[in-house]
Amino acid sequence: MGTVGGYVNAKDVSASVLANSQTSETGAGPALDLVVFSHLRWDFVLQRPQHLLSRCAQGHRVFFVEEPVMSDDTELRLDVSTRDSGVTVVIPRLPEGLVPEEVDRAQRALVDGLFAEQGISDYAIWYYTPMALPFTEHLRPRAIIFDVMDELSAFKNAPPELLEREARLLAAADVVFTGGQSLYEAKRDRNANVHAFPSSIDAKHFGKGREEIDDPADQAEIPHPRLGFFGVIDERLDVELVGAAADLRPDWHFVIIGPVVKIDPATLPQRPNVHYLGGKDYKDLPAYLGNWDVAIMPFALNDSTRYISPTKTPEYLAAGKPVVSTSIRDVVRPYGEQGLVEIADTPEAFVAAAEKVLAREGEAHTAWLNDVDALLAKTSWDMTWERMWRLIEDAARTRATATAHSR
Repeated sequence: MGTVGGYVNAKDVSASVLANSQTSETGAGPALDLVVFSHLRWDFVLQRPQHLLSRCAQGHRVFFVEEPVMSDDTELRLDVSTRDSGVTVVIPRLPEGLVPEEVDRAQRALVDGLFAEQGISDYAIWYYTPMALPFTEHLRPRAIIFDVMDELSAFKNAPPELLEREARLLAAADVVFTGGQSLYEAKRDRNANVHAFPSSIDAKHFGKGREEIDDPADQAEIPHPRLGFFGVIDERLDVELVGAAADLRPDWHFVIIGPVVKIDPATLPQRPNVHYLGGKDYKDLPAYLGNWDVAIMPFALNDSTRYISPTKTPEYLAAGKPVVSTSIRDVVRPYGEQGLVEIADTPEAFVAAAEKVLAREGEAHTAWLNDVDALLAKTSWDMTWERMWRLIEDAARTRATATAHSR
């Protein structure tokens, strides 16, 4: 693991970085680095950022800068390490007790130090969080990308400054991506270059769930029928719906996979037929999923789920599993409207929808699966990334042209 250690003179480094970053003004070329600022941890759960940025790293240097970790250590430093995907993960380490302004100054100094040490001079900046603006607005990238993965302001414990910073970032961005159609509709009037990129799919990986695949040891003794969910377990999960459905069908077994965050685990429904198996590695998910009878998405209908576009929808379908979901807009459109996913919001309706798909077999199941495959064939993470990168190249060329004309 490499490190950028100690205290960095932000003023000196910043001047050097600015001088280097303005030397190239043509379109985005093969040497373009990508520096990403994210509220998510790279090693937490494999989701949209990992799918996209791992593909970028096949041809470009990618630096994924996480939110800072506070500790008793008085030294400012960055932990810098490269994953097998080729992405370089950067974790700022800051001492406890800093006020917000000091945190921003420290991160600016560390980011400038990273740019100097790694020779980052020809680059684009990709934001997942507007909270990074105060310590990055001095940089001069070839393009600014804002990937609006979620409506972060609606999440539990969202910082009060987030909306104001999001407005600044939407105004500054050269290109904006959204994680679903609903988010696109909410943001399209706030920037002239907004594009919807809903959740895509690694169909080959999750397609293993259609094969005969060994049942993982911690799931093997759970009786059938099994209704399963995997994902982050937080305020977006309708725990009351899960508990009520489990009560309605005590002979059904609900398998819940994923880490519990931002909510008290004690609030999760405890039933003999509800099984919490914890977080699992991405590579192991098809084995769990492949041995379920129904895949479920019992999301609460609240502000935090209003704009979500669950990546697990196409993942469940790629494994050939029938799906029951609450009426999340980006699930209803297109999956519910095309009859690929059953939509139900009450415990009784949820159970009835599960009974319907459990009974589907023979020609009806084959016809449904053919429709699923026809939709999934239209997208992949590879295709999504290629389209995104072309838009980034276009944005870099447009910015370069505008800069040249303003001189």
